[in-house]
Amino acid sequence: MTKILIVDDEAKIREMIEKYARHEGFETDHACDGMEAVEKCEVNSYDLVVMDIMMPNLDGFSAVKEIRQFKPDLPVIMLSALGEEYDRIHGFDIGVDDYVVKPFSSKELMMRIHAILKRVNGGTSAGADTLTVDDMTIDFSARTVTISGNRIQLSPKEYELLAYLARNRGIALTREQLLSNVWGYDYFGDDRTLDTHIKLLRRNLGDHAKYIVTLRGIGYRFEKDS
Repeated sequence: MTKILIVDDEAKIREMIEKYARHEGFETDHACDGMEAVEKCEVNSYDLVVMDIMMPNLDGFSAVKEIRQFKPDLPVIMLSALGEEYDRIHGFDIGVDDYVVKPFSSKELMMRIHAILKRVNGGTSAGADTLTVDDMTIDFSARTVTISGNRIQLSPKEYELLAYLARNRGIALTREQLLSNVWGYDYFGDDRTLDTHIKLLRRNLGDHAKYIVTLRGIGYRFEKDS
């Protein structure tokens, strides 16, 4: 699974980015400043780093320079509250792949992450555009599902539920994980909401419902092979 390191000294921003990244099927880790980011990159493997510029102990630019010494090809997206042209030029000069100015759209940030990973990995990252299982194809960019070439009509939440399960195929997902990542961290509704959507999703998938397996007492899993 694609793993992203999120570096920002503001907890709310870190949590927001992690929430959206996990919703997109990414594994996440975080650091509170540039020094911690460098230390984590030395001992862990990441596919991409989202790095704030203005941080205590070690700023984002300096942290990227340090990381580039031992991981020169690690993709980096810089975050900044500053919109000065100098910051952008300096960031690109030290090898930053993209630059996002605060306040930013989380959806836009995810799109930029997908674009960079697709370019770096040749379209084979966990955030790949499509997934095909037998004759069912999920197009994550278009948010469509087709079976034998025919488009299946799903509600937005049914699609999001299927997409999250499929991106994490083979992994046992708890009910809490599914509710948090599909409905949102602040969701306090009844667990029956999840069961109802699973039921509707299975009905719309027909024979392909077999890929969504119920794990009693835990949650659900999208089977890689069935």
